[in-house]
Amino acid sequence: MKATVVGLVTPHVLRVMDVAKQAESGANVDWHLRDAVARTVDELGQQYNAQDLLSAYVQGLESAARDVPPIRKVYADALQAAAAIATRDLRERD
Repeated sequence: MKATVVGLVTPHVLRVMDVAKQAESGANVDWHLRDAVARTVDELGQQYNAQDLLSAYVQGLESAARDVPPIRKVYADALQAAAAIATRDLRERD
């Protein structure tokens, strides 16, 4: 089976989306977002095409945040926060 960028990145984006959904119910998810992003950066960062994978991860989070209806602001904010954390971690890797 051949691994693709989408196949490698999608589970990580979905993990953050699950955490963001918990934020809608009033849970404090800051630590969970940071943990999910840190694990993703660690796991994808070990791949030979880590830069491409991590860039796709950030783009996936940003895209998901943009596509959220305005009524789900807390959810979108959590996705944007995760994208910001991932972007910061990506810059530190360079």
